[in-house]
Order: sequence, then C-alpha cells, then structure tokens
Amino acid sequence: MVGLAADDPGGALSSPRPHRTLPAVLGHDEALALMTENQAGAMNARPTDEALELRDRLIVELLYATGIRVSELVGLDAGDVDRRRRVLRVLGKGSKERTVPYGLPADVALESWLVRGRPRLATSDSGSAILLGLRGRRIDPRTVRRVVHDRLRTVSGAPDLGPHGLRHTAATHLLEGGADLRAVQELLGHRSLATTQIYTHVSVERLRRAYDQAHPRA
Repeated sequence: MVGLAADDPGGALSSPRPHRTLPAVLGHDEALALMTENQAGAMNARPTDEALELRDRLIVELLYATGIRVSELVGLDAGDVDRRRRVLRVLGKGSKERTVPYGLPADVALESWLVRGRPRLATSDSGSAILLGLRGRRIDPRTVRRVVHDRLRTVSGAPDLGPHGLRHTAATHLLEGGADLRAVQELLGHRSLATTQIYTHVSVERLRRAYDQAHPRA
C-alpha cells in the first residue's frame, strides 16, 4: 500500500528496562543496636521467656552474619552446623547446597541458645531442628519474620525490614567492607552475578550521600 513501510520499524526497538528499587538496609550502628537489643533483660527473665529471647537473638545474629534466606534458616539441623570451623551447610533454591561462614558473635549466640535456650523448648517433636517454636517444633518462617520486625521496632531510626532486609544488609556491609563481588554471590547463593550487583548500587548510593554531605564542593 502507498505510504506504508515494507518493514515494521518497531521490531528494532528494545523494551524499556523496569525500574529496580534499591533495597532498604540498616546502617552499621543500627545493625549493632539490633544485635545487642534486650540482652540485659534476658538475664532476669522467666526460663521460657529467656529461652525465647536467646532464640530471637540467634535469629537476627545468623540472618545478619550469613545473609541466608528465611527458608534456609528454619531448615537448619544440628548436623548442618560445624562450630569448629564456624560454617553452616545450607540447602538453597533448587536444592543447591552451599557452605556459609559465620562470625564469633553468632557463635556465642548459638552456644547460649543450645545450652540455655533450646533444652527448655525441646520436645519429642523437635527432632534435630536448630531453631524451635514455643511448642517445641521446628520454627515457622512467619515466626522468624515477626521476630525480626518486632526487634527492629526497638532500634531508633531503623527502617522496618523483614528477614530479607537483613540479607540485603549483610551483602551491602560485606561489599562496603571490601568483599569480592563473586564471593558475596557465593555466600548468598545467587545463580547470576547480575543479581548480586544490585548491592554495589546500594553502596554507591551511600558513597554519594557521604560525598554530598562532607565534600566542600559537592
């Protein structure tokens, strides 16, 4: 027909990239406050309350120390923890197994929970699960989410994050501390490096804010 192109020029156009919102993360001071929240109060609590406090402290310590997912946390069994080397054996997406290290503060929290907390909640239904709910069964992911939200409410100025926010925070702080991007990819269990690279954007945003606030010619 007259006036119509033989080919559709729209075929050469690329689709617009979706906008990726940078995940909210905790600052270093906020993360420290979260880890130390309510430790003194646990000393004078009732046995069951102390057990729950020790468990909840371990939840936030492990999520932040390792960056593992909620499903990976609740699935941990006694045989998945190597305390001599301070590593966890984690079963991730697609049943892919990986090894994730954790630090001394998380190991101290784990020791307290295993010695003084878990025995008070354990029942015949507990099996080898590391983390238990109030009735002694393996902890539910919803309980973990509630614990994280509740504890973050006590940290002044902290964003309202769930467990995945602690995963974002762990990755961001690792990269800000100089960790290699591929090492962080392995720790988080990402199949693609592109998934991990979003955390470099978070770090750049913080660098930009620090520059704008501090540089006299910003």
